[in-house]
Amino acid sequence: MKACIVIPVYNHEAAIPHVLAKLKSVGIPTILVNDGSSAFCSQILAECAEREPDWLTLINRPENGGKGAAVLDGFKAAQALGFSHALQIDADGQHDVNDIPAFLDAGTKHPEALILGRPLFDRTAPKSRVYGRTIANLWVWINTLSFAVADSMCGFRLYPLTAVEALSRVTDIAEGMDFDIDILVRLYWQGVDVINIPTKVNYPYDGVSHFKLWRDNVLISKTHATLFFGMLLRIRQLLNRRHR
Repeated sequence: MKACIVIPVYNHEAAIPHVLAKLKSVGIPTILVNDGSSAFCSQILAECAEREPDWLTLINRPENGGKGAAVLDGFKAAQALGFSHALQIDADGQHDVNDIPAFLDAGTKHPEALILGRPLFDRTAPKSRVYGRTIANLWVWINTLSFAVADSMCGFRLYPLTAVEALSRVTDIAEGMDFDIDILVRLYWQGVDVINIPTKVNYPYDGVSHFKLWRDNVLISKTHATLFFGMLLRIRQLLNRRHR
């Protein structure tokens, strides 16, 4: 396994230097994907990449395309650089980088599996986000006919890039805030096993969230509906998988 880190960034200029300072000691190549950020944030990212060229790679998207679009661009860059796995981390500092070795260890033991973070929230977590993901998890359990996924929205994940590439060849993966749910369910349909890693989540730095309550919840609801009908076409396959 040859792993890198992929971080989608959209106007997290206050948080990203803190995140990178913690990641430096981990010693893993990291790809920053600037998803059409402001001039100020773009300058911060460029300065970070210039200071640490031995382990940081910066990709600049000309305009904001959404979290999924940025992550998928990062995955393509990772494969082009020869990496087999990509560890997705959010730019706001909510993920505990001390848990990275646990993700990598699980990926080494199960190189074809999707390693998912199972968040352990502290009191800084917005209640609306905590309650909302309960509903999202319910729909993912329905659309996979499985309880294999402990949490469907945590953005701390280790992806096997070969499986992602195979998926992207046969379907369009969601590019917005519904990305985490869409790619997860579709990879599961594709036969990818899931391993859940408990990890602490907090919101310590800039407090900036690009999740738009109504817009993104409508988007996610539409994705759940699309996946539901996809599940209906795969009922026999999914039930057979449960009984293997």
